[in-house]
Amino acid sequence: MARSVVLETTPRCERCRCPPRWCICAGHQPVATPLQVDVLIHKREYWRPTSTGRLINRIVTGSRGHVFWQEKPPGRASVVQPGRELWILHPRGEELPAGAVPANLQVLLLDGSWSEAGSMLEVVGQWGRRISLPMTGPSRYWLRNAPGAGKYATVEALLFLYAALGLTAAEAALRLQFELHVYAGLRTRGAKARADEFLATSPLRTAMPELLARLGERRPHC
Repeated sequence: MARSVVLETTPRCERCRCPPRWCICAGHQPVATPLQVDVLIHKREYWRPTSTGRLINRIVTGSRGHVFWQEKPPGRASVVQPGRELWILHPRGEELPAGAVPANLQVLLLDGSWSEAGSMLEVVGQWGRRISLPMTGPSRYWLRNAPGAGKYATVEALLFLYAALGLTAAEAALRLQFELHVYAGLRTRGAKARADEFLATSPLRTAMPELLARLGERRPHC
């Protein structure tokens, strides 16, 4: 079973990384687009069950994850795919180019804290084109203690990119998987009131009512 870098005794599902009581694999729905998606995941983030970088790799068909170790970072050849223009998403990049064709693109997402992402950018920043997305509105990543204005989870950056590229069906499908990830994370923490508050404004209520009902069932010793 997957475990955190901190001492942890709770077994977790190998796919969704939730405890068995809150396993959400029944709601798993893969998302496929012509866009090649890669995630550079900091070694510390890799073991966190709440990682949305690993969520992307579970959900997005053909996506790849690369673990970043400061002492031995991945090489360019192991990440960059020939025949595609590489975009590295970062707030300090250029504006989103108009008329981009997803089938010609590869996007690299940096998954980690702000300082960890900075360390990764120092290594990969020259591999491709740094792109800044128009990202507005409150974050739905309620698993973060203090999201703050303008701060988003890695998967939310991909959601904004899907929307900007006109991949609306993929954006809606991935959003559902993200919402399910956050809801299950809140319930895993025992934050039922917070989870109910989150669910009140979530598309999960109409998209996956049966799964939510099963998760909400009272079970002995749970």
